[in-house]
Amino acid sequence: MSGSNYIERIKQAVGEEYVLTNEDMSRHTTFRIGGPADCFVTPKNEEELRDILKVCSQEGIPYFILGNGSNLLVSDKGYRGVIIQLFRNMAGINVKGETVTAMTGALLTQIAARAASESLTGFEFASGIPGTLGGACVMNAGAYGGEMKDVLVSVRAMDANGAVRTFAKEELDLGYRHSALMDGGYIVLSAELKLRKGDPAEILAVMEDLKCRRTSKQPLDLPSAGSTFKRPEGYFAGKLIQDAGLRGYAVGGAKVSEKHCGFVVNTGGATAEDVSGLIRYIQGKVRDQFGVDMYPEVRFLGDF
Repeated sequence: MSGSNYIERIKQAVGEEYVLTNEDMSRHTTFRIGGPADCFVTPKNEEELRDILKVCSQEGIPYFILGNGSNLLVSDKGYRGVIIQLFRNMAGINVKGETVTAMTGALLTQIAARAASESLTGFEFASGIPGTLGGACVMNAGAYGGEMKDVLVSVRAMDANGAVRTFAKEELDLGYRHSALMDGGYIVLSAELKLRKGDPAEILAVMEDLKCRRTSKQPLDLPSAGSTFKRPEGYFAGKLIQDAGLRGYAVGGAKVSEKHCGFVVNTGGATAEDVSGLIRYIQGKVRDQFGVDMYPEVRFLGDF
């Protein structure tokens, strides 16, 4: 598929310097794992994104929307198609009163820092989540008792045909790691958040406290995709894995973190097959011992 006509058409649409071929995806995921993508493109605006989607549609080429790659495991074989990264180029943040409007590629950490600088409270929960706003809206990201649904007002999104619509929060069907955006395959363009005025010192104190809690309990020193599994109803994923005797269990370079059993980490040179094999092993062990099904929170991309 590489080198075919569609790549030249995409280069014409966005500029040659914004298109890479056979790009190693380990450079673009927090797991630091993944083979080459046929085409890797970083559009600068909505018009370019629409043009890329049009080329993919006309040429029958699959595509994947990428943010910061913080919740993603890419196959060792890479991806046969177009990776469209919205992180970096589409990342503006605007604050007006208690309303924050940010573009899809803005990092949650950047939005939290900007909100704090404007004495706005309500987004502290997201200050340590390594993802982008787009991905956070799609999966209703959350941590430490807060979720995106607590602050979202509306989301602008594009469908696969390039049509744009605005969703009010009530239309988004926001649940645990779920949204209507996910079901409809929508691409987030921007979102409006409603925060409230707060005390700057208190806001920074909360962010610092959450940072300390993350650092003390999570294996931030090793590449991972954050929490590997969704929380099973009535249980904690990390506790189930620990009780199954899997703390420190490894498959190749992939290992159950000894610091927090809810994390699978890359100890160095782990392959996607190592990680997926370890995930399957954990699922089997937990199901056998406790009768609980564990579902990955990590997304799998490519051929496994």
